[in-house]
Amino acid sequence: MNFRRNLLLASLAAAALCTTGAQAQDSNVLRVGTDATFPPMEFVDNGKRTGFDIELVEAIAKTLGKQVEWVDIDFKGLIPGLISKRFDMAVSAIYITDERKKVVDFTDSYYAGGLVVMVKADNKTINKLVDLDGKKVSVQVGTKSVSYLTEKFPKVQRVEVEKNQEMFNLVDIGRADAAVTGKPAAFQYVRTRPGLRVLDEQLTTEEYGMALRKDTPELTKAVNGAIAKLKADGTYAAIVKKWFSNSAAK
Repeated sequence: MNFRRNLLLASLAAAALCTTGAQAQDSNVLRVGTDATFPPMEFVDNGKRTGFDIELVEAIAKTLGKQVEWVDIDFKGLIPGLISKRFDMAVSAIYITDERKKVVDFTDSYYAGGLVVMVKADNKTINKLVDLDGKKVSVQVGTKSVSYLTEKFPKVQRVEVEKNQEMFNLVDIGRADAAVTGKPAAFQYVRTRPGLRVLDEQLTTEEYGMALRKDTPELTKAVNGAIAKLKADGTYAAIVKKWFSNSAAK
């Protein structure tokens, strides 16, 4: 009996050590959720995640002495996944909104963007924002584009899709008259795909933020500190220059 008891105690002690070790290891890991389908912010190139957000997060983690563990998830699942503790932070060109701030915290804004309209270059029917009324406009589920058009342009026929690429493809093949999306992604797509243009008039001006849970204020503070440090030492400016060297994308 004593042998079995000692064996059980030894097993429990070993398990406790493993748990402690795992927790110590986890403290050096920053788990970040993203939807890597939104170039130039985050996307996959040759099987590897890359983009402005990706490089900035990696630089932040390095400053904090942590390793990044990426968690791929559809954009609409980012906030729910963060709240349910699937990851520590969500970074995927997320606009800071009052609605989102009710359930998560945000870092200080790290880049300014906004919603724009992309159409085919030869489209003569959409030249200004009011021309969207009655048109088929593709938008990505879970983004501000959906709620914005619902509220401001109720006459628009929204075509809602899961992925950013699908949204652009619908304009390419003529199944949508326009797409409404973030400015960086729209200009990136237009640069790489001839025959498309972005309207001069912008729908909104928005600020991007990194989302964190409300129960991790120290992590939010640490990430803000890392961003400030990267701006001070020139790292942030170098990343911006790499991904947004064309001033039209800003």
